[in-house]
Amino acid sequence: MQSTETLTDTSVLDSLLRGEMSAVETYRQAIDKFAGEPQIDQLRGFQRDHRDAADKLWHHIEKHGGKPSKDSGAWGAFAKAVTGSAKLFGDTAALKALKEGEEHGLKEYQDALEGGKLPADCRELIQGFLGKQRQHIEVIDRLMTTT
Repeated sequence: MQSTETLTDTSVLDSLLRGEMSAVETYRQAIDKFAGEPQIDQLRGFQRDHRDAADKLWHHIEKHGGKPSKDSGAWGAFAKAVTGSAKLFGDTAALKALKEGEEHGLKEYQDALEGGKLPADCRELIQGFLGKQRQHIEVIDRLMTTT
């Protein structure tokens, strides 16, 4: 039987995993919107970053005795609806929706680290994601000023 601490740790990681799955889905929608535009390569790179983060989280959850989620859940449905609506209102609105998602992800990672319940290897993994999140936000900000 698993300890309560292990269950808490994997639930935190699983929540982060669902967020990353949601980001992958959201970027898929944005990539469809920006097809043929200069931003497309940057957005594909961000989608790849989120897919890689989801893969790493998936393996960490398994390593720590948990069972990873298979989809993004309620947050993913909400994020898809927001991005879908933003697609109707133009490039800037779509980029703003992506930025808000990135900011939400950054906060989720920071909250997970501040919770203090994660093993050292998981904390290290999450620390590695923070830089990418911040980079995504900065680049999206620049894209919004050129759109």
